[in-house]
Amino acid sequence: MKVSLITESIVCAVACIAFALPSFGAPPKTTEASAKTTAASAKTSAAPTKTTATPSKTSAAPAKINAIPAKGFSGELTEIAKSNNQWTGIAVSKRNRVFVCFPRWGNAVPVSAGELLPDGSVTPFPDKKWNEWIQGSALTGSEFICVQSVYCDSTGALWILDPAAPRFQGPVTDGPKLVKVNLASGRAEKTYPLATVAPKDSYLNDVRIDTKRQIAYMTDSGLGAIVVLDLRTGNARRLLDKSETTKAENIWITIDGKRWGVQRDGSVRKVHSDGIALDKTGDNLYYQALTGKTLYRVATKDLRNEKLSADDLHKKVEKFATTCVADGIEFGGDGKLYITSLEDNAIKRMSVTDGKKNLETVIQDKQLIWPDSLAMRADGYIYVTCSQIHLGPKPPTPYKVFRFKPKN
Repeated sequence: MKVSLITESIVCAVACIAFALPSFGAPPKTTEASAKTTAASAKTSAAPTKTTATPSKTSAAPAKINAIPAKGFSGELTEIAKSNNQWTGIAVSKRNRVFVCFPRWGNAVPVSAGELLPDGSVTPFPDKKWNEWIQGSALTGSEFICVQSVYCDSTGALWILDPAAPRFQGPVTDGPKLVKVNLASGRAEKTYPLATVAPKDSYLNDVRIDTKRQIAYMTDSGLGAIVVLDLRTGNARRLLDKSETTKAENIWITIDGKRWGVQRDGSVRKVHSDGIALDKTGDNLYYQALTGKTLYRVATKDLRNEKLSADDLHKKVEKFATTCVADGIEFGGDGKLYITSLEDNAIKRMSVTDGKKNLETVIQDKQLIWPDSLAMRADGYIYVTCSQIHLGPKPPTPYKVFRFKPKN
């Protein structure tokens, strides 16, 4: 997939969530990073550190992998990789390279942002240096602090969103940023500082890029807001931060019969605007609080209109549909909006153009343990991370990445 999300079992604080691999059985064809890029990458990261992610068995028939004839197993998921470390975001490039991120919610992470290799391991990306930061160390502006999400745009760039809030203790001074990495060169091409739009207790969660208009849209799940960044000028604005549309709702989240997020005083933890999706035209932005079941839509022209007052912009937001408790949302190649459904281990979808707004279950499988972020591959395959947030820092099973292809 894919609001101060504080997870007592992870850090005893509000857990904020967030938040395409080439077909197995055959090595990937030429990627954005050519042989020359590989060599250049080797210089910047002479001995790439691999995480504990381990590969699943390969097969020429992906649909049959993990086809376990047992109750609760769909038989439609292909396990791509697993790890002892908790990942949230996932991204797939035009050339089917896969990228993941590990937020610094605990003591340490193997890497902050990495590339998921065909053997299931993860190597630091864009290089080892960007991933070497240790909490308390001085900042240079070229280090990842607590990466929450990754996103590949249509031009071949990888965007890495760093809310810079390790352990959910608030953003590190001058730490929040959005980093653009050129996948052809394998180098960080541009860093956009976001400290001015990431106040205390904020947690920048997910990002979408409008390459045509050169605009980035981000959610803040810590306090509830939409951040709009002009990629040409670097000017960032914090919007809808007083609007109820970016705030959590008064609901219970129940997974496997247990309520999640219940605090000692009996109150429910609030996770604000989290999932975010931009339609194919770039004309409409959809977003939803994780602690909530209301999907909102707003025209991007209104978000870009700096003359609109806060009240006027709020009035432009449409209460689009009632959905489910969701973490990640994203548009598929079929034009439908895909939604991770946390309470029933499922991924659902909705047509946003037919006026019906009916939720359809695409896949339901007990292996989808807190399906977090979604990434779409050009051939119709969908990748999803399972972050198992409700199970605490030491879940009974490894964190996994799955791939599947929806049935039409």
